[in-house]
Amino acid sequence: MDYGKSKKWNVSFDTKCQGTDLTILDQYNAISYPIYQTATFSHRHVGEQTGFDYSRQSNPTRQQLESVVALLENGEHALAFSSGMAAVAAVMELFKPGDHLIVDEDLYGGSIRLFNTISAKNGIEFTVADVSSGIEEQIRPQTKAVYLETPTNPMMHVTDIRALAEVTKAHGILLIVDNTFLSPRFQNPLDLGADIVIHSGTKYIAGHHDTIGGLVVLNDDELDGRLRLISTTTGAAMAPFDSWLTLRGIRTLAVRMDRAQENALRIAEYLKQSPYVTRVIYPGLPEHPGYEIMKKQASGFGAMISFEVRSAEFARAVLENVELFYFAESLGGTETLITYPLTQTHAAVPQELREKNGITDRLLRLSVGIENAQDLIDEFERVFTVIGKPD
Repeated sequence: MDYGKSKKWNVSFDTKCQGTDLTILDQYNAISYPIYQTATFSHRHVGEQTGFDYSRQSNPTRQQLESVVALLENGEHALAFSSGMAAVAAVMELFKPGDHLIVDEDLYGGSIRLFNTISAKNGIEFTVADVSSGIEEQIRPQTKAVYLETPTNPMMHVTDIRALAEVTKAHGILLIVDNTFLSPRFQNPLDLGADIVIHSGTKYIAGHHDTIGGLVVLNDDELDGRLRLISTTTGAAMAPFDSWLTLRGIRTLAVRMDRAQENALRIAEYLKQSPYVTRVIYPGLPEHPGYEIMKKQASGFGAMISFEVRSAEFARAVLENVELFYFAESLGGTETLITYPLTQTHAAVPQELREKNGITDRLLRLSVGIENAQDLIDEFERVFTVIGKPD
């Protein structure tokens, strides 16, 4: 195959992560794509340029990243932003005052904060609903898009993307899917009918907790043009060095995701049997209500687990006593992180909605890393023993 002429190689995901897109090699064919750490580019003659003018608009390192991410998500276009929230904010700029969006009721708190403050101020109207249960009743003449995560953060609700896409296409509205939790390794929403896919590149795609970034992937040329204008105008594009760090992280995306998922399943099974834990929410467990849908639309279940313990005091004691992994906000890195959604990732969510979704003071969220799974299980055993015997 002439890899230089084909964007969608007939090779596995693992190989795509290593090869990158050879249509955009630098002039020396560097294996590690160079960091073009420059603000501007000179012109040889009037009316003649290299294809790059100014790094806010375009940069070779960022363009390389965008090409690779589009390849991994089976998309035609990708845009790299300075953060996941910058990516979400750029997508919201596609809409105008009076437009209506249906958004899932269980989303990352930062997205909800953006919708309730900036987007609402700009005249966009929102209906919050359980998207996994259907949206027909919420659709209005002004409805322009449906926005969701699957699995959701932090309650792991699963939506049938293909079924939902049939409804959105019938009504001529966009389907926007945040694919951060599964990454392109385990799920490709564009293949299932989504119109726009969003990632917090900070998480699994970059994968090392050392950079911040956001990504948008799509197939529509007109929407791509509009989003590039938004990115250039607002200055929200990812910087060259962050683009390079994300490219480097992608090299290990497949092996990281596979190992983290393997660990997550073992830990979920352990937590399910623990007398200290009252509920385990992981879509890779057969009793999870979204298990069969996940098997149809994804190639894996990911490495995010939410679980409840017997009391708020017990939850806080877990956070105070962990040593082998970290009490920290974020997810998707090589290290295991444990998070308290109530005061961290979902503090901006209105209390009524938090309570409806089950985000209580007993809920903990675990981003499982690539450490030895037995070591992580032993750490839980140690922490639970330190705190005290179950009731």
